[in-house]
Amino acid sequence: MFFHIVLERNMQLHPRHFGRNLRENLVSKLMKDVEGTCSGRHGFVVAITGIENVGKGLIRDGTGFVTFPVKYQCVVFRPFKGEILEAAVTMMGFFAEAGPVQIFVSNHLIPDDMEFQSGDMPNYTTSDGSVKIQKDSEVRLKIIGTRVDATEIFCIGTIKDDFLGVINDPTTA
Repeated sequence: MFFHIVLERNMQLHPRHFGRNLRENLVSKLMKDVEGTCSGRHGFVVAITGIENVGKGLIRDGTGFVTFPVKYQCVVFRPFKGEILEAAVTMMGFFAEAGPVQIFVSNHLIPDDMEFQSGDMPNYTTSDGSVKIQKDSEVRLKIIGTRVDATEIFCIGTIKDDFLGVINDPTTA
């Protein structure tokens, strides 16, 4: 799920970045440091959408660096248990990616009529051969569990439910 939230961060800026473009330098450093990161509390920061406030800087003793408190708006992505996502299969077993989140789907969470086929292109195939899941297939899955660390979010998913499974097979494209 995507959320638009307000976060705060203390940004340190080197004196060489002071001058007319101080705010632009601060914003570009914030974007470089924050976008694409993950916090266990809020999720993955997808994009910074705006700067609400840049506070007064505090000079760090002995270094010349200045610390600015910055309040900014951003879009974050955080998956929840029970959420339905579309993801691309990356490895058989199988792992899938939905943006920055990696989701594991165990053999027990794949429909019973699908069997693993080993070989040069490993895949899961239905008994009649009509559906095939392999690397780069796009699947719709349901999150059944999440584990949140300080800098990562891990998910377990299933395709053993109604309206879940392959939505795009790269071999038929």
